[in-house]
Amino acid sequence: MMDDSQYQRLKDLRQQIDSIDTELLHLLQRRLGVAKEIGRTKTEACQQPLDISREREVIKHILEQNADAFPSEGLRAIWGEIISACRDVQRRAKVGYLGPETTFTHMAATKFFGHAPEFIPLRNITEIFEEVERGRTDFGVIPIENSVEGTVALALDGLCDFKVKVCGEIYLPISHDLLNQSGRIDKIRRILSHPHALAQCRGWLQRNLPAVPTEEVVSTAQAARWAAVDPCVAAVASPLAACTYSLHIISKHIEDFEGNTTRFLVLGHECPSPSGNDKTSLLLSLEDRPGSLFNLLEPLAKRGINLTKIQSRPVKDQPWRYLFYVDIAGHIEDQTIQDGIDAIRKGCTFLDWLGSYPMGEVTVHIPPASSSLLKGFRSIA
Repeated sequence: MMDDSQYQRLKDLRQQIDSIDTELLHLLQRRLGVAKEIGRTKTEACQQPLDISREREVIKHILEQNADAFPSEGLRAIWGEIISACRDVQRRAKVGYLGPETTFTHMAATKFFGHAPEFIPLRNITEIFEEVERGRTDFGVIPIENSVEGTVALALDGLCDFKVKVCGEIYLPISHDLLNQSGRIDKIRRILSHPHALAQCRGWLQRNLPAVPTEEVVSTAQAARWAAVDPCVAAVASPLAACTYSLHIISKHIEDFEGNTTRFLVLGHECPSPSGNDKTSLLLSLEDRPGSLFNLLEPLAKRGINLTKIQSRPVKDQPWRYLFYVDIAGHIEDQTIQDGIDAIRKGCTFLDWLGSYPMGEVTVHIPPASSSLLKGFRSIA
């Protein structure tokens, strides 16, 4: 029990908190007012509200000023939502993602945009491209590659088939949990999930539930929905799905490998200005002759341009011909990048600039090694 002096001290401290909160609220209201003026100026100049480079700059400046006095990750999350809300008041963005709600693509979208936009779940990757191209959504978020499973073929096809630009990327560490209604493993008669998730947890499932059949569904979120209505079904899905669909977690982190991360792309129509730490994506086809791939790589190497990814994809209506998806470090407005692209263009039968955008931050979270079953992250869905 508190004595009178302790109670009064606590009361005084809480009054200080209330006063600080009021001051913070007034400052946020002032910031929102300035954001509205910025929105009107952008509208007059026919610019979109989203400015990724500027938003990154603001957060970087805040973190530098903070100097670790306030927990950095908390500060990053707070300022991300402040920026999201201020951007939303300029014009609320519509963001399409691979649905339904609580998929990892949904999580990546909220990580990038904050929670203020209108998030629209779509049925498949192709539909995301279609909605962005036709202007029914401002942006789309798609998985492009996984650090273990590799590239998503449908995403590469969409970059070839649709007139959109890549304007951002997100790296999301992935973790799978086993969920059901009761939280009891002996009640499980079927296990549902996206095929990638099942593949990535195959070892754990075979060791712990060898007699229980697994079934593929279109997403981890749909598996969680099934588990929410059928007590005999368990889902391999995210912790967010457990909260959303009121499921119990039977076992956490049931993946077979550590450190798995999925890279997502943000699709839109305009690319951000240079941030100083950018990536440029290209789609190209090479001449069918000896040395053509070397002739692609040599001009980049001579200029010190870092090739961060190259992936081939068959041309559907031209057997044994291939398109190459290429990522290089730098922005299209950098003179070195322009010179490098001009040099490799000479050896290409086709070259398309897909976009330039700030590099995403790669964060890998390894769960505590308190159990041999608690291992890294894996998934695309």
